[in-house]
Amino acid sequence: MELKAEEEEVGGVQPVSIQAFASSSTLHGLAHIFSYERLSLKRALWALCFLGSLAVLLCVCTERVQYYFHYHHVTKLDEVAASQLTFPAVTLCNLNEFRFSQVSKNDLYHAGELLALLNNRYEIPDTQMADEKQLEILQDKANFRSFKPKPFNMREFYDRAGHDIRDMLLSCHFRGEVCSAEDFKVPVQVAKETLRLSTLPSPGLHTIWKVLYIQLGPRWASTAEDHEGWDWQWAGDNAGHPAG
Repeated sequence: MELKAEEEEVGGVQPVSIQAFASSSTLHGLAHIFSYERLSLKRALWALCFLGSLAVLLCVCTERVQYYFHYHHVTKLDEVAASQLTFPAVTLCNLNEFRFSQVSKNDLYHAGELLALLNNRYEIPDTQMADEKQLEILQDKANFRSFKPKPFNMREFYDRAGHDIRDMLLSCHFRGEVCSAEDFKVPVQVAKETLRLSTLPSPGLHTIWKVLYIQLGPRWASTAEDHEGWDWQWAGDNAGHPAG
């Protein structure tokens, strides 16, 4: 008997109508749309206003989310006038210490191992990692059959195969005047760099500096005449792998 009474009690619960839910909802306008009145112009206008407001809300939220993911930022600049401007020191750090196109067969014969292009048996190491076109050129240059080596000078190689400011400087203006490669002087200070690098156990280009230092001597250092506001350092002072 008790079980049957509980079933009748549960079965007698009626779901809440949408009119009852709308009348108790705090959502503005919902009670006017789903009212107990018959369909009228008033209910249609309330429904139209409600749907329009909902559409505007969705558009604004979508636009704000898209704006956020564009990650806009503001950069503020302060302009300061200076009566005299000193040209800053410029250092170009090339990844390639030497231009591969300028390396000759004689250079490879004498300094191929120092350039990390050949091993101690005059063979090309790690051929599978090299560029196909450069590997073909290197194989042709590394063919020393019936080759008669010529005297080799590290300073001449450095000047010939190193980077030239005339090839790298595309445009230059300072204090409203046009400047060119002739306005720059290249200070070469190998002695200090060699003393610093000679303490490192790393192979490759460090060895080149040691050989260069031995051939040229500790006095091979030239400092150019400094123009007012000019200071320039050659890109070759920052070493990288020469292949490329």
